[in-house]
Amino acid sequence: AQATKAPIQGLADRVAGVFVPIVIALAIAAFVIWFDVGPPPALIFATVALVTVLIIACPCALGLATPTAILVGTGKAAEHGILIRGGEALERLSNVRTVLLDKTGTITEGKPTVTHIVTAKKPDGTPISPADVLKWAASVEQRSEHPLALAILKAAKDKQVGLLPVEKFAAMEGRGVRGTVDRRIIEVISLRHARERSLELGTLGQDADRLAAQGRSPVIAVVNNTVYAVIAISDPIKPTSKTAVEHLKKMGLQVLMVSGDSKKGAEAVAKEVGVEELVAEVLPSQKADLVRKYQRQQGGVAMVGDGINDAPALAQADVGMAIGTGTDVAMEASDVTLIRGDLRAAVTAIQLSRRTLRTIRFNLFWAFIYNVLGIPIAAGALYPFLGVLLSPILASAAMAWSSLSVVLNSLTLRRFKPAWAT
Repeated sequence: AQATKAPIQGLADRVAGVFVPIVIALAIAAFVIWFDVGPPPALIFATVALVTVLIIACPCALGLATPTAILVGTGKAAEHGILIRGGEALERLSNVRTVLLDKTGTITEGKPTVTHIVTAKKPDGTPISPADVLKWAASVEQRSEHPLALAILKAAKDKQVGLLPVEKFAAMEGRGVRGTVDRRIIEVISLRHARERSLELGTLGQDADRLAAQGRSPVIAVVNNTVYAVIAISDPIKPTSKTAVEHLKKMGLQVLMVSGDSKKGAEAVAKEVGVEELVAEVLPSQKADLVRKYQRQQGGVAMVGDGINDAPALAQADVGMAIGTGTDVAMEASDVTLIRGDLRAAVTAIQLSRRTLRTIRFNLFWAFIYNVLGIPIAAGALYPFLGVLLSPILASAAMAWSSLSVVLNSLTLRRFKPAWAT
C-alpha cells in the first residue's frame, strides 16, 4: 500500500519538476545581482547568496509531504484491521460519496441457518416429508458455494441426512441451482424466480412472504417442476452493523443496501439497521450496473461485499471494500480488505482516508509557504533593510526543520481514533 503513489503525489512531483529549475534560475539571478551591487568582497557575498538559495530551497519537504502521511495512514489502518492496497485507493476512498452495502455476510453474520421447512401436501393430503426435501435440496446444493447452500448442507449434516450423488448440475446466476438426484430433477430457486416461472406455489407462497417479512430468506424446493417446499434461512445481523450505518450517514454519505434476496426480507433487515434506501432481488451483474448508475449520478462510490457474487461490483466501484471473512475472489477484486469482518471498519477506513488527505494537503501547503518565505530571505531580500544575509548553515537548519515539521505532522495520524470508538 505504501509503495503505490496517490494522484496527489503526482501533483507534488509535477510541482517539484517545475520548482527545481525555477530555484536554480533564482539562485543564479541572486548571484548575478549581488556580484554587481553587493558589498565587497562581491564574489564571496554573491556565492554565499547562491549557495544559501540552493540549500534552503531543497524540495525535501515537498517530497516527504505525501509518502510520509500515506505511510502512517496505511499503518494506522492496518492496526484497525484494514488493508489498503495503495495510495491511489486511499485517495479515492476519501472522495467517496455513496456506499453500497451487500446484505449477506456484510450486514449479516454470513452464517445462515435453516429455520423452517414448510412442505406442500401429496395428492392424498399427507404432507411431504421435510427430511426428503432436505435430502434432495442438500444433495443438489453440495456442488454450490452460495452461503444459503452452505446453510442447507449444515442442516442436513445436523440432522444426519445422507446426501445422494448429483448429475447435470447447473448454477443459475442469481436464481438458484438445478441438478438430477435419484432420477428426479431437483431445483432450489429463489422465490422471485419461482414466480417468474409461474410455478404453482399455493399456500406456500403466503408462507414464503410471511417468512421473508420476518427477515428470513425463503428458497423454493422444486421436484420435477412441482413445488415441494419453502426452506427458510436466517442469517443474524451483526451487532455492529447498525452503529456502522449510523456513522456512515453522519459523515454525509448516501448509504444503500443491495441484495439478491426477496424485497420483503431485505426490507426487514434494512429497517433493523437503519438503511433507508435498498435495492433487492438483483443479479450479480446488476450490482455492477447499479454501481455504474451511482457513479454517474453521485461520483465516488464504494461497494462493501464479501461473496463471489459481489466481485463484479467490487471491481467496478471506485473503491471495493471486501469483508475479510468472505471469499478470496471478493478480496482479489477489492482495493480495501476489512480483515475482521466488522462493518465499522468501513467507517474507520473512510474517516482515516479523509484525515490522511487533510494531512497531505497541510504538508504541501506548509512546504509551499516555507519556500515562498525562505527563498527571498536566502537570496538577500532583507539585506538592504537589516544588513543581514542568511548563512548557509542557518539555511540548512531551516531546510531540515521544514522536513522535520512535515514528518511530525504526518505522525499526528498516529493519534487517530474512529468516531464510533469515542
